This record gives sequence, structure tokens and C-alpha cells, in this order.
Amino acid sequence: MRLANGIVLDKEKTFGVLKFSALRHEVRMENEDGTTSEEIKRRTYDLKCSVQERMIQVSIPADVAVKDYPYNAEVELINPVADTVANANFRGADVDWYIKADDIILKNKGNQPVGNPQNHTLQGQSKK
Repeated sequence: MRLANGIVLDKEKTFGVLKFSALRHEVRMENEDGTTSEEIKRRTYDLKCSVQERMIQVSIPADVAVKDYPYNAEVELINPVADTVANANFRGADVDWYIKADDIILKNKGNQPVGNPQNHTLQGQSKK
């Protein structure tokens, strides 16, 4: 079976609540001679996933602005797809799954924490 465009995912059933963690890494383009160029191909982010009960990595294209959301901000994936990459070996091939999306956006912009939540004080308490 060949899935040229990956597997389209039901966001609610597959992920549940997603919370932003951090930028994991940037994948750069390769020059004709095989060296790494300065041009970024895609960025991968760590997101906490309630349904999978673990951290997941999601890649978005480099032409989308860098995401610098507050830690634990609730986010939503735009057009998520599960896809594979295969690497040949002497037994056949190793296949790895990955998730890509068109974008990662804040889910409820009005209910998001502002800044670093670790610097916030409880209401009614003063900083000492």
C-alpha cells in the first residue's frame, strides 16, 4: 500500500489536548555537494499530548513563522498528517513514523498564560 500524501488524522481522537513545550530542532537544506546549507527546510516542536500520554514531535514548514508560545499554552495543529520515512537495511527497511502539519496555532488565545508561568505570583501574595 502506498500513501503518497500520508494519513490524515482526526485531531481530537488522535491528540486530545496539545500543550506547547519547545522548539526541538531545525532541519536545514543540503547543498549540491552534500554540505549543510543555512536555509531551513522545517522546524520540529515538542508538544505534550493528552491522548498519547507523552511528548510528541510535530514538524511544520520553515516558511511558517517560528513558534515561541508560552510553556504549556494550549495549541492546535492545522492539517496534521502522519507520514513515514524508510531507510533500507540488509533485512529490508526500517520505517519511522512522523507527524507534520501546516501550522501550530494557539487554541484559545484569550485563555492563555502570559509570559513565563514560573515567574507569576499567587493573587494576593507579594514578591519578597
